[in-house]
Amino acid sequence: MARSNRREAGRRRLAMRLPEMRTLIMQARDPLQLELFEAYQMAVEARDAVQRRRVSSKLLQEYDETCFEIEKHVIRTIHEPSVGDAALHSKPGEPSDLGG
Repeated sequence: MARSNRREAGRRRLAMRLPEMRTLIMQARDPLQLELFEAYQMAVEARDAVQRRRVSSKLLQEYDETCFEIEKHVIRTIHEPSVGDAALHSKPGEPSDLGG
């Protein structure tokens, strides 16, 4: 599956998994969020493959935990403005959180 397809598939999965955030997930454009969508899709695909093969319940649990951790990261990034957004919304002459 191509990277952009994986990102969009992950986005749709997360929108179904987190319905209270569906609109925000579908509108997300932040590069970190897009990476998380892709990572989520990859983790779900791996988890499903392990589940189909009935290989190891411990491995399946690890993938479930990975999916849950990615979900928590998505929730956090949706609710926190990115560093780039903070710089865009600061007024000229005001310090930003970018440092340097």
